[in-house]
Amino acid sequence: MSAPGNKHRVAIVGTGNIITSHMRALQTSAERLELVAAVDLNEERVCQVCEQYHIPHWYTSVTTMLAEQKPDLVCILTPPATHLAIITECLEAGAWVYCEKPLCRSLAEFDAITEAENRTGRYVSTVFQWRFASVAKHIKKLVETDALGKPMVMLCNTMWYRTQAYYDVAWRGKYETEVGGPTMTLGIHLMDLFLWLIGEWEEVRAMAATLDHQIEVEDVSMALVRFANGSMGSIVNSTLSPRQESYMRLDFQKATLECKAMYRHNNDNWSMSLPDRADDPETLAHWSALTENNLGSHDMQLSELLDSMEANERPLVSGDEARRILEFAASLYKSAFTGQPVHKGDITPDDPFYYAMNGSTETA
Repeated sequence: MSAPGNKHRVAIVGTGNIITSHMRALQTSAERLELVAAVDLNEERVCQVCEQYHIPHWYTSVTTMLAEQKPDLVCILTPPATHLAIITECLEAGAWVYCEKPLCRSLAEFDAITEAENRTGRYVSTVFQWRFASVAKHIKKLVETDALGKPMVMLCNTMWYRTQAYYDVAWRGKYETEVGGPTMTLGIHLMDLFLWLIGEWEEVRAMAATLDHQIEVEDVSMALVRFANGSMGSIVNSTLSPRQESYMRLDFQKATLECKAMYRHNNDNWSMSLPDRADDPETLAHWSALTENNLGSHDMQLSELLDSMEANERPLVSGDEARRILEFAASLYKSAFTGQPVHKGDITPDDPFYYAMNGSTETA
């Protein structure tokens, strides 16, 4: 770990399309870090990326990079099936990890990561940048202080569109390599924000189907959720929706909050509505108290992750907080596959859904 005041040595593993967002975040925090290396099995691509972004060292081997560069932080941007092995190797080499979602393929893999964290004293944070917008943090405080009254009816819809060509990439469309469909790879961002804002969930009842793609995983899922605070919600994840939108609606006793966005959000994507003919200056004042307007971005999450590294504290989206969304996703799939409601805590190591989102031992 870098000494206080020194720059953190950072390496990237995986140089596919998502690297653009991560490079923007790394450049935003450039005064706090030194980007020392990039790794990819595709030698031509990693060389091009290193030239484009002036990264001094390129590798096709994670092992060699870790031995030679000794990074403090590794950003993992590879396909999901590769995450567990790379994360474990990075932790054991003394690095913290910032890993793209989904963090891993199963609760079994997550618990293996937790063991590696405990063994090495390093932490892993999942990329869930929606939580880090100013407005998200503001809403979280309003919920925690009961400023909007009791939460009651909640909607969380990731309505996106993907062609067959999107799924024709070798690792996509299969449970073993992509982990799942839009539930795990696209809608998981908004679902994470949803579950974080509203609180602990208790029960999920779900359906999933593959309606219009030649793939093994689902291209649509729908779920009903009961929360511990008594509120109820619905979730839709789709790659079948030509008019794309990420939409969240939160109905409280005193007001409705709505978000209409796509891949990221800030204050401008949110609105508040009061009941018809309501005169409630106190609730308006609570909502209007937000003055910052930071985008929910990789930039913001990386900055807070660096703060956590410097304080040697567990970052926000890790540990139990990261496991919670994975357990919810596994429970959603179990309900969809079995046709039965699933309660929090139901999936234990004697359950096939502990090892794979489709409950298959072949993908374990």
